Amino acid sequence: MKLLVLDAYAPGGRQSLVGAGGTAAGELYAAQLRRSASRAAVGHVEIEIAYPADPNPKLPGGTELADYDGAVWTGSSLSILDADTPSVRRQIEFARELIEHGVACFGSCWAAQLAIVAGGGSCRANPRGREFGISRQIVLNPAGRVHPLYDGKPRTFDAFTSHADEGLALPPGGTLLASNAFSRVQAVAVEHAHTNFWAVQYHPEYDPHEVAALCRLRATELVEQGVFPDRAAADRFAEDLDDLAADPDRTELATRLGLGDDLLDETIRTREIENWLGQLVTTRASHDQDTSTTT
Repeated sequence: MKLLVLDAYAPGGRQSLVGAGGTAAGELYAAQLRRSASRAAVGHVEIEIAYPADPNPKLPGGTELADYDGAVWTGSSLSILDADTPSVRRQIEFARELIEHGVACFGSCWAAQLAIVAGGGSCRANPRGREFGISRQIVLNPAGRVHPLYDGKPRTFDAFTSHADEGLALPPGGTLLASNAFSRVQAVAVEHAHTNFWAVQYHPEYDPHEVAALCRLRATELVEQGVFPDRAAADRFAEDLDDLAADPDRTELATRLGLGDDLLDETIRTREIENWLGQLVTTRASHDQDTSTTT
């Protein structure tokens, strides 16, 4: 299986994220995909990273879109609402190109908004501001409970998150899968004639350390919004998350932060990624069988 990870951050955004102690989004997702592929027993997975927000972006040397079984989009510090800017417009156009070439897509956060806009729907700035840290009480609706993206996932769960925009109107072929009180669109599946794009608004690839880095990066905004009463509180939250990342057995700290197994057990937190990988294997096997039958 060959996968293309699309780091959706612009160069300045990548630099800021790493400078705050976070992992570059493309590298973070590539590492998670390797672990998830191992658990899902999908065989060897080759992963390449590209940067579609960059000026004159290119695929890794010697590859074409048809070479990939799937593409995974990371989050981004860009806003999908800035569709007229080159770094955003390029990504919307590239998502449509992937779809036309039959490359199945998955991703987090920015990916949900991208799936909606590329398919012909719309997004908006969340009137509640940034949903940050933990998306509480995400609930699968009837469509989500039977969708293969959520096989083995609890019907209600928490997830790590950071986003200021959200889906508004779903595109043709779009199905809402999950919601919570903060954001109606927490997961969406957009079915196209050639392939599909499954995406979640939250970040199954994040762990406490990555959220801590984002907290430091966005602390001023979060204090202004009222997520934290002051900078000291934001710093304490980040420090607690880093302490838990360093020692996951600190149950008293996990309890104080309100983090359960749906956040701390990687097999639960990342189930959507494994399910998408498994679906790719099934789809590819079906395609190979159809090809052998016709030949």
